[in-house]
Amino acid sequence: MSRKLAVDLPYFPNLEYFAALAEADEILLCSGDLYQRQSYFNRTKIRLANKIETLSVPIQGRRPRIPLSQIKIDNQQKWLNTHLRGIQSAYGKAPFYEFYFPYFEQVFLGEQESLWDLNLEVLTICLKLLGFPVKMSVVHTLENKQGLIDIRGQMLPSKPFMHRDYYSPVPYFQLFGLDFEPNLSVLDLLFCEGPTAKSILLKSVKKH
Repeated sequence: MSRKLAVDLPYFPNLEYFAALAEADEILLCSGDLYQRQSYFNRTKIRLANKIETLSVPIQGRRPRIPLSQIKIDNQQKWLNTHLRGIQSAYGKAPFYEFYFPYFEQVFLGEQESLWDLNLEVLTICLKLLGFPVKMSVVHTLENKQGLIDIRGQMLPSKPFMHRDYYSPVPYFQLFGLDFEPNLSVLDLLFCEGPTAKSILLKSVKKH
């Protein structure tokens, strides 16, 4: 029986996100979902030498409750350079940085106007690099929920991952610090562990 999930579309998703969909055959992404403040839709976390840094994509306007597909990136702000410098500073010396970074650099250089389109492109690349054979479908709304597991809106920055049933951290090599920092952006895992990223994620799936 196929396992189908309705999931959010974060910006460079964290490890909990991939642990949640690791055993899925298909994921549904709903472009008609309404924008929620304080979500992962426009933010991710990376590890710098002396702190955990949140990278946020600036959004145009006052951001009323409109569909995610209508959210526009504020490209007048210099966020792109900030993110590129941050990622290079955090992972430039990581073992697999030079191998994986060009995939993401192409996305950044595309100068997307739609945050939905940017995130969709990022997720597509991440699934490919991780070797996750999951089918990805974009729908406007969920018409038929039969046989569907809906986890949209569950993973929020304000709610620790320990309170949910998806991710149990498995430590891996990180560049900075003595203590392992769990649930960072998937960039952290890819740049530091490369081809073993998938097996680490599969071991991180919380057992019930």
